Amino acid sequence: MRGRDEESFVVLTLLLLFLSAFSAFSASSTSSTSSASSASSALSALSPYFTSMSTPLLPLQHKTALITGGSKGIGLGIAKAMAKEQMKVAITSRHLVDAESIIEELLKLGASDAYALQADVREYKAQLIVAAKVVERFDSLDVVMANAGVGHFGAIDTMSHKDWHETIDTNLTGVFYTLQATIDALKKSQGYFITIASLAGTNFFANGAAYNASKYGLVGFTQAVMLDLRKYGIKVSTIMPGSVATNFNNHVPSAEDDWKIQPEDIGQIVIDMLKMNPRTLPSKIEVRPSMPK
Repeated sequence: MRGRDEESFVVLTLLLLFLSAFSAFSASSTSSTSSASSASSALSALSPYFTSMSTPLLPLQHKTALITGGSKGIGLGIAKAMAKEQMKVAITSRHLVDAESIIEELLKLGASDAYALQADVREYKAQLIVAAKVVERFDSLDVVMANAGVGHFGAIDTMSHKDWHETIDTNLTGVFYTLQATIDALKKSQGYFITIASLAGTNFFANGAAYNASKYGLVGFTQAVMLDLRKYGIKVSTIMPGSVATNFNNHVPSAEDDWKIQPEDIGQIVIDMLKMNPRTLPSKIEVRPSMPK
């Protein structure tokens, strides 16, 4: 606390000490019962104010965030972690019902506001609308998580053009659209733009031509953007997870996935990044299971 808040705190403390002493003195005299009662009432009335002043805000409380593809998997894990920090969280999904289905849970976890929006990151106009709605509702935008992603796998000689374009358009061009739609808001807040890439952005594998291309491109894109935007006070990072227990590629998480990274683990990484001293930027983070199977 500084300035007027600090002065108010000192004055209030002295007042409470005075009232407490006065109450004790008055209570010792049988002829001063009404005075003691008045002092006690005043003390009780001021206690909530004193408590609210002495309880510090959480470091991220009321900060605002937008998460693309935030209705499940890694995006949901991040949204829950932010909710526990009492942030204002907006999530998008291609299906509005999916985004709306988790709003109540985010609020119960502690989110100071939660907002569901329908959008496909492959559509630039949709991203512009999302950005405008989030800023209108939250008044600012501090964090953007470019999380939405898909995966189509297969040998290059049999891969369809549809699967190729959906992978590149979602995982790479979609991030470009998300950033361009939110960049003005991030300049105003000097905020944080974080992409969810993959270890597939540095490790190639058979049947991964489209996915590898999208994630290699995303890692390079994010690092170049980091250099472009730091002059505006915007921080840019990419997180590159290995195996994560999610519904990605139609997988259904089960107890057999316990060895994998969990969505809440990525959420914790994001919170740690947001709380880090602004003089330090973890621009590229690789994360993998400790004991892979």
